[in-house]
Amino acid sequence: MRFVAGFLIGLVLGAVAVLLTTPRSGADLQSQAKVWVDDILNEGRKAAVQRRAELEARVADLQAGLGT
Repeated sequence: MRFVAGFLIGLVLGAVAVLLTTPRSGADLQSQAKVWVDDILNEGRKAAVQRRAELEARVADLQAGLGT
């Protein structure tokens, strides 16, 4: 878990560094940053939905094993 957190932090810092050092106009940079953030949020939402489904299945298996 710590590796994943470190990886994500490094990814974000690297992306910010690239965005700040890229010679683009303000409008281009802003639109690119918005797309980038939207993509990250969408991937996070997909991961959350997937993880929730996994946990719900696990809870259902545990409940079935307990006979409730």
